[in-house]
Amino acid sequence: MTRAAQLAPTRAQLRRWRRYLADERAEAAVYRDLAQRRTGEEREILLALAEAERRHEQHWVELLGEHAKTVPAVSLRTRILGFFARRFGSIFFLALAQRAEGRSPYETDAHATDAMAADERVHAEVVRGLAARGRNRLAGTFRAAVFGANDGLVSNLALVLGIGATGVAPAVVLFTGLAGLLAGALSMAAGEYVSVRSQRELLDASTPDDASHGALPALDLDANELALVYRARGLDARTADERARAVLQSERPEDASRAHLPAVDEYEEVGSAWRAALSSFAFFASGAAIPVIPYAIGLSGLTAVIWAAVLVGIALVITGTIVGVLSGASPLKRALRQLAIGYGAAAATYLLGLAFGATIS
Repeated sequence: MTRAAQLAPTRAQLRRWRRYLADERAEAAVYRDLAQRRTGEEREILLALAEAERRHEQHWVELLGEHAKTVPAVSLRTRILGFFARRFGSIFFLALAQRAEGRSPYETDAHATDAMAADERVHAEVVRGLAARGRNRLAGTFRAAVFGANDGLVSNLALVLGIGATGVAPAVVLFTGLAGLLAGALSMAAGEYVSVRSQRELLDASTPDDASHGALPALDLDANELALVYRARGLDARTADERARAVLQSERPEDASRAHLPAVDEYEEVGSAWRAALSSFAFFASGAAIPVIPYAIGLSGLTAVIWAAVLVGIALVITGTIVGVLSGASPLKRALRQLAIGYGAAAATYLLGLAFGATIS
């Protein structure tokens, strides 16, 4: 039952219900489309979400009656979700859908049922779980890519504006920017490679040695040295002793030990060192190339400065929006944060260049 008695609907209510109906149909279609590209459990979950959206669709069809024949275009939010799902795969769609499901209007709409409002709340958590799988797959290279692109945009814009503000010839600014692009990209790639390899080596050093499991059948049950391993991994003395005795008393203690040994916490997906290095190089280079474009096409002076700042500003907004979408946070806030940080660093360097240019002139 709905949370409001059904009276003659107003025009505003009819418009709202038809919009709900259109959005439910579109979201169900997107979930089904994504399900066709997935297998196993993910496919089943996406199909279940599509079925839930179909139930919501049916509710609005029944409420609208004959008015359900005229369904408007889907909302801008739903069109954006569908665009990202078709063009960029599930990770972007699920990240956007996570926010959309969590801000469902059914919570405050008296004509939506309690079950529908509860469905949307739970859907947000289901989508969050599916999105987390994609985020984990991206984690190894996403940090390097975002850091590389943002660093390339900001550092090379600051370099180009700082040099350009001294009054040197546009060709000097152009070659300075290109040199900064190459040097920065190589430095980022080398740094990421060493960083990821070092992190992997640290984790490998903390991973239990598989060869040690073969010694377990010969351990003295009374001395129970295995308990010391569990205590070193963070268990208290009593729990460690109980677990060690259970392992040693099992038929195959080496297999039982592998199943019960507490794992070392890994707070992020480390990813491939080469993949991180290549991502950093490519994204730093692509970001660093943008502020050089005005000088490469022959612009100079204040005109080149303005164009470089505008182009980099657009790129910063785009990267900030992508970070916001994938992290489930507000894309607008992340975009404005990226823009403020980038422009702040560039402005400081530009003013320094002006001061330096006035000093040597």
